[in-house]
Amino acid sequence: MLSATEVRQSQRRRRSPYSDKQHYQEYILQRIEGYKNSIGRNELLRLGDEAASELQANSEGQFVLTEVLMLESVDRLIMKRLSLRPYRRWRLQFIRLRAAQRMPTHWGLEPHCPLASLLPRIEAEDTALVVGTEAEPTTYLLAAHDAAVTFIANDLGCVERVESRMAAEALASLFESYVAQLDPTLPDFLSSLERLEIVVLDPSALLDLSATDRAELVHDLQNRSRPGGVHVLLPTCARIAPDSLRSLYSGWTQEEDTKRRRRAGSRRPEGLILTKPMCPPDTG
Repeated sequence: MLSATEVRQSQRRRRSPYSDKQHYQEYILQRIEGYKNSIGRNELLRLGDEAASELQANSEGQFVLTEVLMLESVDRLIMKRLSLRPYRRWRLQFIRLRAAQRMPTHWGLEPHCPLASLLPRIEAEDTALVVGTEAEPTTYLLAAHDAAVTFIANDLGCVERVESRMAAEALASLFESYVAQLDPTLPDFLSSLERLEIVVLDPSALLDLSATDRAELVHDLQNRSRPGGVHVLLPTCARIAPDSLRSLYSGWTQEEDTKRRRRAGSRRPEGLILTKPMCPPDTG
């Protein structure tokens, strides 16, 4: 993820953005895997038999039937069944769809929501963690910008809804989700989440924690963020305003979004964008 200064200086991105070809291959793979998961074992075996018969008829015994060839043949049969579009036709629709998906309003968010100012800084495969059910729309928005997003919530229905929409919107290639009960730290099975570029926190996820446990959880999320990483605290909880968590971010820099701040008339609570210092504080 680029810093605000690097964006202003039009610095070259460290990682190349995803190409349309890559997106197309992921689209095909997701549709094929989704179809395989939707049919029963017997139907899948029948597909295998059909693929084997087709290969043997076409090969005339010139090569050995291998597992790789079988898998490729099954995938081709599924593509025919699903009438998946060729690349040229798919690309025409994809460009329009992805442009819409990259707008906050596509997901019901305000144009100048807390996450909006970070969007120009996101690079392909930036690691992002989204915590809490009310942060659901930001999950889609980050994925539309090719971030590698992990979503966690303690509501199974919410997690299943996010998974379903991610697949439907062709955004699931770099996405993972988990049902997790938050304690003073993230569960052990999420120990691999480190050096995060972006953390988006719905403060509602902290409601069942004591003040001490909230502080420990926020500290855990801070430790998992890389130097220069960003935390976005959303204004999604009436009982825990983002400003009430500001004291837990000693040494972090608060970023100001002038576009949102200019909206004088609005008394609605705003989120906070906080950046981790590049170097640890002097402990001498």
